[in-house]
Amino acid sequence: MPDETPHALPVAVLGTGTLGSAMARALSAAGLAVRAWNRTAQRARPLAGHGVAVAATPDEAVRGAGTVLTVLSDGPATLDVMRAAAPGLAEGTCWLQAGTVGPEGLVPLVDFAGERGLRLVETPVLATGIRAGRGELTMLAAGPGAVRERVAPVLDALGATRWLGEEPGAAGRLKLVADHWMLTLLNGTAETLALAEGLGVDPGTFLGAVAGGPLDATCLQTKARLVLEGAWEAAVPLAVARKDADLICRAARTAGVRLDAMPAVAERLRRAEAQGHGGDDAAASFYAAFAASDYGRGDARGSA
Repeated sequence: MPDETPHALPVAVLGTGTLGSAMARALSAAGLAVRAWNRTAQRARPLAGHGVAVAATPDEAVRGAGTVLTVLSDGPATLDVMRAAAPGLAEGTCWLQAGTVGPEGLVPLVDFAGERGLRLVETPVLATGIRAGRGELTMLAAGPGAVRERVAPVLDALGATRWLGEEPGAAGRLKLVADHWMLTLLNGTAETLALAEGLGVDPGTFLGAVAGGPLDATCLQTKARLVLEGAWEAAVPLAVARKDADLICRAARTAGVRLDAMPAVAERLRRAEAQGHGGDDAAASFYAAFAASDYGRGDARGSA
């Protein structure tokens, strides 16, 4: 008789952007059967070379799956895709929700899971898609304790999991706090390098001055290298960072917390997105400091 525990059944990955694709590859490399679907089909097709079955529709991807992993842009997109997948969803299916959706975005997802009899576990991620491909993510998890053992093979293939209890929203709230810190570091890096350029300070001299000391940070050195090399392959796409900044600002207002810096970060990201950098790494917010940008190819830069 075949093993029908969830880890022996296929894992369906819905959403194959930078992070979703890397997660699908990591799951397949760990020996799990993986199906993947993406709204833009060509983004999912390369996964076939990594042993991932590419589905034409969400319901095809989830049919017969023991676990569904959603890695989509926001709450409304996640709900739309899960509704499209509904004909293929079986009651009792484990649903790992890895997208950053914010407290408001989570509510309709919890309701949908209850209506369909799904076992919803929040699993937002604290690292990049690049690390996901190596199975080195940190997953924040909140959901029913009864399913922890069932989803462990999937989460273990992706990295380490920090369980935060069963309360819906616990993992997502911590993710917003962590994202606030990440975006603070990222924006500080981008603005500092722009200031250095404007003042005629060699950025390498600045980076060397702080290297290894209390003012240094891995984020600073990593993102500065992207800016200086003009290498914009996105670990965190700028448009996604802007969406997350907006979620942080809304959650803070609801909680009665006044944030001054993060609304400015959101506006800065929005400005860089309007310049055409939405698909670049979020470090490209560097260009929001200048009135014009042609990706660093010697453009004349005035003040923003």
